[in-house]
Amino acid sequence: MINGLRTAEPDNTAVRVALWRAVHVQVDPPPHVFEDEIGLRLAAPDGGWLRRPDMDPSATSRIRASIVARARLIEDLVVEQAGLGVDQYVILGAGLDTFAQRRPQLAAGMRVFEVDQPGPQEWKRRRLTELGLGAPPWLRFVPVDFEAGGSWRQGLVAAGFDAGRPAVIASAGVSMYLTGDAIAATLGQVAALAPGSTLAMTFMLPLELVEPAERPLREATERAARAAGTPFVSFYAPQDMLALARDAGLGAARHVSATSLARRYFAGRSDGLAPSSAEELLVAVTQERNPAGPALA
Repeated sequence: MINGLRTAEPDNTAVRVALWRAVHVQVDPPPHVFEDEIGLRLAAPDGGWLRRPDMDPSATSRIRASIVARARLIEDLVVEQAGLGVDQYVILGAGLDTFAQRRPQLAAGMRVFEVDQPGPQEWKRRRLTELGLGAPPWLRFVPVDFEAGGSWRQGLVAAGFDAGRPAVIASAGVSMYLTGDAIAATLGQVAALAPGSTLAMTFMLPLELVEPAERPLREATERAARAAGTPFVSFYAPQDMLALARDAGLGAARHVSATSLARRYFAGRSDGLAPSSAEELLVAVTQERNPAGPALA
């Protein structure tokens, strides 16, 4: 027990994301789309982790590329919005995210809010302390028990979030585990944030929209998720996700396709690395800053 909470390990998905980021740096040739090995230090896997089947560099290349592409897009969006004066960054389902540790100069000019389940979040805080990284005052941990119906909006305000100022909100690798009602509720809560707030959220496509060559791996991934007790429950065609965002009151909702991510971050690579066709992104704002919306959308 730590501070009265039962400490839990991070979930397997959060660990895999951290390790895939590290595989990108250690295995894929430069230029690297996204560089993060701090998550590897947090996870501290055994010495044979690179030989795990789910880390196989060839079999998981497109999943790995999606992981680093979405992280890069979100971080580029944070940089862009910080340049426009937005100084609050909310990470929903933060897991082993390392923005605060990797980008301290940028983060120090903001308030960074990591929202996650209480147990895994306490585990992460302990690991940061053990590694000598700690938690600077501008990094705010927001424990929310989603299973018990906890409100991340209330948790944010309690942690010092200024509801009258815009923010960037990121939700990566979360929506497929949520029901449609929960996703709609999250979009509605984001839409109620201050004008100029920007959301970047990933979503999984239905199997029939995934490239045929990728479908067996996608089906295997779904089976593994069910076996682990964390089944995928929500899938959206891009037009349906856009409609859901607009119905929630979000403006300038844009679909960021895997193809556009490939053009933006993987063009000209000699190794053929490219994002999976199974996951794409929604980028939307609560009220447009200009007719074009965020440049990165």
